[in-house]
Amino acid sequence: MESQEFRRWDELIPDALGLIFRNLSLQEVLTIVPRVCKSWRKAARGPYCWQEIDIEEWSKNRCPDNLDRMLQLLITRSCGSLRKLCVSGLSSEPSFSFIANNAKSLQMLRLPKSDIGDSAVEQVAGMFSNITFLDVSYCIKIGARALEAIGKHCRCLTGLRRTMHPLEVIDKLSQDDEALAIAGTMPMLKQLEIAYMLVGTTSITEVLKNCTRLELLDVRGCWNVNLDENFVKKFHQLKVVGPLVVDCYDRNGWDNCSDYSSSSGYVPWDFVAGDMDDDDFDDMSDVYWEEDDQSIEDVEMWFYDDLNAVDSGYDWPQSP
Repeated sequence: MESQEFRRWDELIPDALGLIFRNLSLQEVLTIVPRVCKSWRKAARGPYCWQEIDIEEWSKNRCPDNLDRMLQLLITRSCGSLRKLCVSGLSSEPSFSFIANNAKSLQMLRLPKSDIGDSAVEQVAGMFSNITFLDVSYCIKIGARALEAIGKHCRCLTGLRRTMHPLEVIDKLSQDDEALAIAGTMPMLKQLEIAYMLVGTTSITEVLKNCTRLELLDVRGCWNVNLDENFVKKFHQLKVVGPLVVDCYDRNGWDNCSDYSSSSGYVPWDFVAGDMDDDDFDDMSDVYWEEDDQSIEDVEMWFYDDLNAVDSGYDWPQSP
């Protein structure tokens, strides 16, 4: 029997390696994979691994400086091919602007518990024109102005998650203005999750009248909403969840609702790069891939004691 030929792992094309590495943890891709061999190092530091960036779990309870540095490191590596970004607790408006400036291909953006406000969103909303799903849950500084700006500029938006914690809205009289902003600017919505928002029947009725494509409406914990059953039956494709909460503060249930949104998918780097030739690609590699082991060790510190983390060798912009 003739011996079969197997292709060496270090000879796989970067696109294939990128797909494989996406099954590893963030820490493994950043600190272990680059040390294996040159081709793996190149794949881990190029755009192949970073079309989808999910650091939502990692970013919880991280110090703001390390979070900002991680975002700039990973988004820079995506080289404009970023399609999905999930991060929790974003507190820096410059970092939010950095995301917007690199959002040409971005389709899914999850920013729960972020500290950005209406003015920051209004300034950059026009750069998120390709967004189809947005999560601004637990963002207590965001209000009707931000949602209106998003609706006016993000015309492809089909999914919005604006879930709140009951204690975060305890000092508010009403959030009907937010529901009306959604009704007036987001006619393409198919999924709307606004659990525990202080909204009433009138504003939610306006949402249903204007967002006629809705397939899922989550109003769990919205105790002032009392929709007429006959009115709701007019929307044959619509599923309404709530206002009754089956399990108190059922976080897993809320996450399951968000699974409605479609995957952002994968785009070959050759498609994103367009007409870039090999020389251009090699020049770019000199910028992003010629880092030494000390830089990797510095990044490793971001996964441990944030308060004593060692600065990386990069010259990052400092938060004001």
